[in-house]
Parts: sequence; C-alpha cells; structure tokens
Amino acid sequence: MQVFSEVLVYLIIVFILISLYWEIIGPAFTFIIAVVVLGFFKILTPSEILSGFANEQIIVIIMLLLVGDIIRKTYVVEIIFDRIFNKTNNYKGFLSRMTFLIGGFSAFLNNTPLVAVMMPYVHTWCKKNNISPSKLLIPLSYATILGGCATLIGTSTNLIVNGLVMEQNIAPELKSLRMFDFTAVGLPMLIIGFFYMYFFGNKLLPSKADAITEFSANSRKYIVEAQIRHGSKFIGKSIEEAGLRNLNGLYLFEIRRNEISITAVSHTEKLKEGDILLFTGETETIAELISPNSGLTFPEVGMLHKKSHTEVVELVISHNSTLINKSVKEANFRGKYDAAIIAIHRNGEKITGKIGSVKLRAGDAILLLTGADFIDRSNDTLDFYFISKIRDIRKIEAYKVIIMLGGLVAAILLSALGLISLFMALIILIILLLFIKVASPNDLYKSIDYNLAIIIALSLALGTAMIKTGVADKISNLIITLFIPFGKYAVISGIYLITTVLAAFITNKASVAILFPISLTTAVNLGLNPLPFALVVAFASAANFMTPIGYQTNLMVYGPGNYSFKDFFKFGFPLTIIYMIVAVTILSIMYL
Repeated sequence: MQVFSEVLVYLIIVFILISLYWEIIGPAFTFIIAVVVLGFFKILTPSEILSGFANEQIIVIIMLLLVGDIIRKTYVVEIIFDRIFNKTNNYKGFLSRMTFLIGGFSAFLNNTPLVAVMMPYVHTWCKKNNISPSKLLIPLSYATILGGCATLIGTSTNLIVNGLVMEQNIAPELKSLRMFDFTAVGLPMLIIGFFYMYFFGNKLLPSKADAITEFSANSRKYIVEAQIRHGSKFIGKSIEEAGLRNLNGLYLFEIRRNEISITAVSHTEKLKEGDILLFTGETETIAELISPNSGLTFPEVGMLHKKSHTEVVELVISHNSTLINKSVKEANFRGKYDAAIIAIHRNGEKITGKIGSVKLRAGDAILLLTGADFIDRSNDTLDFYFISKIRDIRKIEAYKVIIMLGGLVAAILLSALGLISLFMALIILIILLLFIKVASPNDLYKSIDYNLAIIIALSLALGTAMIKTGVADKISNLIITLFIPFGKYAVISGIYLITTVLAAFITNKASVAILFPISLTTAVNLGLNPLPFALVVAFASAANFMTPIGYQTNLMVYGPGNYSFKDFFKFGFPLTIIYMIVAVTILSIMYL
C-alpha cells in the first residue's frame, strides 16, 4: 500500500505539471482533480483536504486583494501617477521613476491592479514621446515583481509560503514568517534590478508597434466639446503650455471664443476662461478628460459632474429610435435617463455647431456620462443599444482617502511590530471602509478571486500528501545526493534553480506547492536552519522573469507589448540568474 501511495503521488505531480504547462484544464480544476484522486484512494482524509480552507493566510491574501481593488477603483493611485510622471520626457527618467514608484507600491499592494492602472500611462507617455511601449512594459512587470518580493504581503506567493510554514510539522521551530524577513534579499534586488533595466533595457528590449496602437488606428473618432471653467489651471497658458497640443489619441481642432471660431489652432494660442474647445478623439482618451482635476467642464453634463459615482458608456442610436432628428438638448438625456451626451461619432463625418444643437441620426455612436439611475431608466428603451462601459468614475472625499491609505499603512505597521495580526488588522480596515461607504458589500463579493483560494487551499493538501507518503523525503534525499558534494550552498542553489524553472513553465503557486515540502525536508535532513529553505522557495517562484506565463503581470503585458516568448527569455534570463546569485548569497551569509 505504501508503494502504491508513493507512485500515485508521483503520478499526480506529473499530471499537475502536464496539465498546467499544456493548459489542458484550468489551474483550479487541475488541483481539484488531483486532490479528489488522493482523497478517493485514502491518501488524504476529508479533514486534511479541507484544512487548507481554514488557513489564515488564504483569507489574508483575499483581503489584501480586496483592499487593493478598493484603492484602484477610487483612482487615488492614478492621481499620484499624474503628478509624478507629468513632466518626465526621457526614457531613462521615466524608467527610473516607474521602477521605484511601482516597486515601492507593490511591496504593500497587489501588483496585478498596479500594472492594470499603470499600463495606460506607459502607453500614453510612449506615444507622446515617440518611444515603443515594448521598451517599458516588461520593465513595468519586472518592477512589480521586484518590489513584491521585498515584503511578506508584497505578493500572494510569499503569503502562500507563509501559509505552508504555519501548517507544516516538519520543522516545528519554524512557526511563521515575519513581514520583513524578505527585505534583506528583496530590497537589494530592487536596486540591482533597477540598474540592470536602466543600463540594458534599451539595448535588449525590442522596439515594436504595440497592439493597443494597432487597435486604436481602427477605433471610432468622436467629437467632444469642453469648456475652460472658472479657476481652471489652463487660463492664461498657451496650448503647448497646457499640454493640449500632443495629447494621446486626442486632437484639438477648434476653439470657440465669443462666437468667433479659431480653426487653425496655433500651439502659442493663449487660453481664456469660457473658451470652448472642440476635440476629436478616441473613447478612452475622451473618458480621461472627464476627471475632476482636468480643468475642463462639459456644457451638457450639468450637475452630473458633482455625483460621487458616474460612468462613461458607449451607445448607438437605433433605427427606430424616437430620438432621431431631435437635437441633443431636445433629447433631454439628463431628465429621461440620468445621463448626458459628451461626445458623438457619425461614420467619420465632421459634426459642426454646438453639441447641444446637433440633430441625432440612426447609427450615431454616442458617449454618455451616466448617473446611478441610468440602468433602471434605460432598461426597457428601444431608442439605443448599449455597446460598452468605457470608464468608471468615483469621487471620494479627502478624509476617506486618509482613512483608506492611513488604515492600510497602520495595518501593515501594527502587524510588523507584532501588536496585532495582519488578519485582524485587515478585517477591521475592511469593516471601516464599508462603514464610511468607500466600498459596498456587493463590490467585495464580486472582487473575491475564488479560483486563487481553491488553488492555495488544495496546494496545502498536496504538500500534506507528499509528506505523508514519504515522497518529499525521497526527492529531498535525491537533491542532497546530487548537490551536497559541492557544499550546502549548492544544495540551496539547486532548490532555487528547480523551483524557478518549474515556476517559469507552470504557475508559481504550483511550484511552491511541490517544492516547499521538499525544501523544508532537505533542511531538516541536513540539520540546517529551515528559514532560508522556506524563503528560497518563495523568491525562486515569485521572482520569475524568464517567460510570459511565469507570472501574471508578465502575461498582462505580453499581448499589449506585442512581445514574443524569446523577448522575455532574452531580457529575463540574466536577471533570473542575478536574482538567484544574490538570494542564495545573502540567505547563506545570514542563516547557514
């Protein structure tokens, strides 16, 4: 029976590797099948299978993702980015600011939403400065990985390892990892990684037309009318000084001033209060103009701009619409639908006159700024068809921003000092954010990553099976036999190498699940401190630069950057080797 159990566990590991590498079925379902088979043959008991779901670190990971999502939806991070990157006009300057800003943020926030928020900034800046986004999108992903490896909460991989540490009984003296156990390696590598990207990024990274630019070339061009409001930052500035000359995907083609039209707009033209600016542009860039700090107002919007939650949506006028031949003003979108028309597209035809007086036609595509009642009021209408939601705009009071960001900092500091567990600190913070209505219970429910929770919980069960059957012990002895002739430093290097290769071609979570029990068993068998053997698995699986599938942020920039597989390997392989050398050296000096 013991031999059968061992063989079955080996087969399950092979099944997981093949399924994840070839993407036969999803990661969550792969682990479900694996653990169910182990349970069916009584290698794992039901309580051992389910015990992972009671692991504190799973809830901590979910809560950190929820807090990160709440912060992303408030656009606080975007405002910070605006101020930092606004005046940067050269490649190395932008790269420097991006690396340390994003690296710093990702040490305490989930890196996936950071990359999602930052990617449009990279694209916009690159287009404005005539630089290919492929020169910066991989560094963006790498910056989040480097920063995330610097603290316990910087990446879910570190928290998964901590969950395994808390569950294991191989090395009882190792009870839990602390917040800054990772910093001795993570912080130096953030700096070393920056210098690597700074000196070699422009040389090793390709210069390609990105997918976003190629898509935008065929996107709809809208006409939008904006006005210089009282107290605007643009008053008295020239078009160039106001930054309205070379806007990404947006072209200022006319200024109306006291019934006079200025059509050949010079870059030296000074802007005045009350000027009406006519732009032609794409959906995303028009949506960016709606932000509260843009310095512009939109004549049709009225009081809608004061609402705390609005959305920019794209619609098309139907062929049997009652709105046909009515002007925008006559259509009365504000009264009927709690919405305002901010831009119109008509098959490339140039629309003249004020937007309020434009007669709507069948097939017109329109951008609307909508309030909370729009969906209820437009449910049964046949006047238009919904195309897509372009942007979600939330305004948040200053005191709520202070509570949100200050609460997160306090939670991290208090848990780092051991005054309160991170679990309790985050629960209190989320309850507080719900109480002050920064988030709603429905939003939290929708934001939970259930697949991630399943993968982590069942990976703990897989580790238990490997330990119970002696598989972890046998693989550990094999690693010791192969590497011990070269010294104990070679053993920890071998574990790093095996882990990082696995993480590069399957998920980093799966590599952690497989290698963690092996690594800890190796430490115990050699009579060494188990802490560096736990940390080395975390670093090797999280610091993954060689392939686009090795880490989720690599996958996020893979398509938009128009990269090939070899682009990641060419730029990421040297950084992977550097990280391994630095991590093994520092961990060996500190602990072995």
